[in-house]
Amino acid sequence: MTVDAVEEPFRTQLTVRLRQGDTLLGVPLPGPCTFTSGNGIDILWMGPDEYLVLGLELSRESSDLEAELSRESSVLAVVDVSAQRNVYRLTGVHAADVLAHGCAIDLEVAPVGTCVQTLLARTGIVLMVREDGFTVLVRQSFSDYFRAWLADASLEYVS
Repeated sequence: MTVDAVEEPFRTQLTVRLRQGDTLLGVPLPGPCTFTSGNGIDILWMGPDEYLVLGLELSRESSDLEAELSRESSVLAVVDVSAQRNVYRLTGVHAADVLAHGCAIDLEVAPVGTCVQTLLARTGIVLMVREDGFTVLVRQSFSDYFRAWLADASLEYVS
């Protein structure tokens, strides 16, 4: 198979607003349109003082991670948005080709570590470019539509 799409299990997702700072939980903060990873979390840049912290699968409970972030001196607010989005991982030789069917981002030139909010087939997503493929965060209410669109866009690449 040249395209593989897997829904990742429930992942903690916390929106964090910062006053200032260079790190969260020992992980360097990403610059615009990027993400950083370490210590069991991904940190996604969402705006000038806003970040989305994703707990890696089963690494930390939502309340524990929220409490840890709240103790950081630079943090203004932490909001648990875990139920807001579903997380999908796309891998395989043609993963970028499938996404290109509905996404205006040129994934051929997007370096690993890129993180953007964009539209995919008229659905708002957060797209992360990883070493081994892509992570797509889709609002839960659009997940059924996204899965159906993904199945249709993948047909020509499935052997």
